[in-house]
Amino acid sequence: MKICVVGTGYVGLVVASCFAENGNSVIGVDIDEEKIDRLSKGENPIYEPGLDELLKRNLAEKRLTFSVNLPEAVSVSEVIFIAVGTPASEDGAADMSYVLSVAESIGRAMDGYKVVVLKSTVPVGTHKRVRETIAAFTTQRFGVASNPEFLKEGAAIEDFMRPDRVVVGTDDAEVGQLMTELYSPLVRTGNPVLVMDPTSAEISKYASNAMLASRISFMNEIARLCESVDANVSEVRKAIGADSRIGHAFLFPGVGYGGSCFPKDIRALLHTAEENGVDLAIVRATENVNETQKRFLLPKILGLFGEELKSVTIAVWGLAFKPRTDDMREAPSIVLIEELAKRGAHLRVFDPEAMKAAKKVLFKWEKNITYCSNGYDAGEGAEGLILVTEWNEFREPDFDRLRGVMKRPVVFDGRNIYNPDVLKKLGFTYFGVGRRA
Repeated sequence: MKICVVGTGYVGLVVASCFAENGNSVIGVDIDEEKIDRLSKGENPIYEPGLDELLKRNLAEKRLTFSVNLPEAVSVSEVIFIAVGTPASEDGAADMSYVLSVAESIGRAMDGYKVVVLKSTVPVGTHKRVRETIAAFTTQRFGVASNPEFLKEGAAIEDFMRPDRVVVGTDDAEVGQLMTELYSPLVRTGNPVLVMDPTSAEISKYASNAMLASRISFMNEIARLCESVDANVSEVRKAIGADSRIGHAFLFPGVGYGGSCFPKDIRALLHTAEENGVDLAIVRATENVNETQKRFLLPKILGLFGEELKSVTIAVWGLAFKPRTDDMREAPSIVLIEELAKRGAHLRVFDPEAMKAAKKVLFKWEKNITYCSNGYDAGEGAEGLILVTEWNEFREPDFDRLRGVMKRPVVFDGRNIYNPDVLKKLGFTYFGVGRRA
């Protein structure tokens, strides 16, 4: 099929590259001329494993092109995906201005039957607003579908190419059939294409993220209880996860979740519920627990070093909100670093991919932060090491070497990836999340 993807951010670029990889002819459109020029040269602006290869291969095969000319791209395409940002407003509502602006431009450019697909994460009822916006600027026949994305940063290519499910929201049988055909190569193993009404599709995205986030916050609350009664949350997690009705996924305690989806989508879901007079108490609690959890290690650090940290050097391993991405949005590391920097601590930090992005976010505390070349460099002269993001290279470091460069061998394990007994035998003082002191 001939496809246009409007928006070349994280979602749009993955969608465009993957559809092209499946043999479709795809045009990625953006208003940022410099970005389009870089993409046209095969320069990938984001870090996502496997995306560089897809981008370069499909550019070379001419299945993928990029343009700033939206009217032209609409004219030559059968299916137009809207994948622009929906940032959160101050009240938590998703900002729909970019989506509706694109819808207007599509309406003005439409010269025949097109199917317009909402890939952006949008509030309930957006499909109606998009339909009305397009209809105000064209007399052409068109279809609209909601097609939420369920991509995990760090595994987005795999998630797109081998989806657990594809959700398509439409009341138009013709649109449903076209979308099913488009996705059929990706679900040959039998995973479903779920065609439903648009409103249900829109809620499905928010409900999925809220469910996953609630599991994380639930486990973090249990971790707090475990510490207070001298239990071990790692053993509790195994017992809970062994129940086939529950499973092990998203039951790892830590210092909270972050990223571009969970925080924003939960706030948007809460805003939608409030507008409709519904109290989502569990979802609201999920958000509150997470904001508290980002500061979970702080009392442990201050309990060891005291409230005044001007003479204390602390190493931080991992800055991105999760491994295999350079995304710093809502990252727990930001909260922890700011809390320590406010108290005068000097932070020696390292992340395999997010250093450049971190500098933009943490610029206010640049006098307190040294950006290091590797994990051992970060540990040089440190009186404590905080593990925030569980990158693979942090899982089995040379602890003898680390102890040798640190001024004081103390580890604050924010993701419970280390064995406390092993570290204690190696001479480290260990603090985890929900584990016995």
